[in-house]
Amino acid sequence: MALQESGEMYLESIALLKETKGFVRAIDVCEYMGFSKPSVSRAMGLLRDGGYITISRVGGIELTELGAEVARKIYERHVLLTSILKAIGVSDTVASEDACKIEHVISDETFEKLKEYFNKK
Repeated sequence: MALQESGEMYLESIALLKETKGFVRAIDVCEYMGFSKPSVSRAMGLLRDGGYITISRVGGIELTELGAEVARKIYERHVLLTSILKAIGVSDTVASEDACKIEHVISDETFEKLKEYFNKK
């Protein structure tokens, strides 16, 4: 299953919620992302069917190895891109918002070159 931008955003959000709350339920994702319960429920079903998450009998959402890998990749991109944008004078809020948009469309090659360049400094 090819993962779209929204799927990547869900996985990143689940990972961040897991880190802060420990136990993640669909309602937590709804509140964190500001989406409706039906939208989140559908997305969780698609992510489960794609092998990115598992959902326990009590509704706990866990990232699979594949889901965790995608979440780490997207979060790493978000952090580095936000830092780069802030370093060139973009405000914190705009840098974070723009990084969130860029992180989903930037190629692996370009991101790796940016990472190499800015990690040398």
